[in-house]
Amino acid sequence: MNLVKAWLAIPFWQRVLGGFVLGALAGWLLGPAAQTWLGPLGTVYVNLIRMIAVPLVLFAVVNAVASLHGQKSVAALGGRTFLWFAVTATLAVLVGLVVGLVLKPGYGLSGLEMAPDYSPREVPDPVHVLLDVVPANPFRALTEGKILQVIFFAGLLGFALVKLGERTARLRALAGEASEAMIQVTRFVLEMTPLGTFGLIAGLVGSYGFEKLLPLGNFVLALYLACALHIVLTYGGLLLAHGLNPVRFFRGAAPGMQVAFVSSSSFASMPVALRSVTHNLGVDRDYAAFAVPLGASIKMDGCGAIYPALTSVFVAQYFGLDLSVNQYFVILLASVLGSFGTAGVPGTATVMVTLVLSAAGLPLEGIGYLVAIDRILDMMRTMTNVTGQMLVPVLVAKETGLLDRGVYEAASSNVGLEDPERDRAG
Repeated sequence: MNLVKAWLAIPFWQRVLGGFVLGALAGWLLGPAAQTWLGPLGTVYVNLIRMIAVPLVLFAVVNAVASLHGQKSVAALGGRTFLWFAVTATLAVLVGLVVGLVLKPGYGLSGLEMAPDYSPREVPDPVHVLLDVVPANPFRALTEGKILQVIFFAGLLGFALVKLGERTARLRALAGEASEAMIQVTRFVLEMTPLGTFGLIAGLVGSYGFEKLLPLGNFVLALYLACALHIVLTYGGLLLAHGLNPVRFFRGAAPGMQVAFVSSSSFASMPVALRSVTHNLGVDRDYAAFAVPLGASIKMDGCGAIYPALTSVFVAQYFGLDLSVNQYFVILLASVLGSFGTAGVPGTATVMVTLVLSAAGLPLEGIGYLVAIDRILDMMRTMTNVTGQMLVPVLVAKETGLLDRGVYEAASSNVGLEDPERDRAG
């Protein structure tokens, strides 16, 4: 027990960072064998996160809709959330374009080879995407992990419980208890994050040849720089404009950012992101319960804004094309609207780049050159996505009085087992 207490006493972010460093070292020493021997640790961890994500969202949204009714307009909160999604996505596209124009990652390259496993992606019809939000079978949506469909069904069920009043009082209470139980399960699973990080990074470093990065090193650098600038300058500036200390935000959001980086999955990162904004940053749990899962489906500043914008500039430079003002506007519009229009579609980054390049009239072959390094790119893209998914609820909560300023200023970086009493009080 003393050993467990000593382990839990170490800040969460330090434990995850330790797993990252040790995993990178193990991957470097073992080479490709690291994926065989240590990769399964990461697979098990990601499966655990995916296991809890859907029931966590289901019960949290049902409970949230019932609890928010009569306190804050769910529609008004949703409108503010969507507005900030669009504003930050627009700023992300501009950052991607500026970095691409300054660093010029597409110049000086020749003879790039398309990845052998690349195949063009079809951009889904907007009407089909919209219709797909409504589940034909809610149980199938639950089993397939379609978060938008789960949110739709859970929200509808929550409104029904409110409408029926006292006749469903016990069912509303049960939904609240089930939500509490899933939060506790989430705490258990998140304690596995350092071990999962170790396995994921070891497998990645061991199996990823450095030679893949060399031809496109400038593009990797440009993407990482654009994402870092967006996180620090754009998000930090918006926090300052709202009277919030950015350092506190990044400290509280660190667990979600770390899990996003190593897992490269907004869906897998969603439980820890949700816990980070409530437990660490003081966002009202009922509001966060639908804002964070919604963001995990449609809020993609890295994959849906920065990456398509930067890729468009890269492709134009590589093929020696000059982008017109109209094309820049099309890239901006397609990136912002496309991220909402491809909500819930697997492989969002590739679909978004296909959509934007097609809209701007640029060669789609450029996507095939980047597929070989997509895993490295996806780590930073996803961390940017998830950081934005945590930022917007904080901004909206500050604007609407749903932010506990005391919790935000304390800005814990732990999301594990250490403080269940505080969770119940919150």
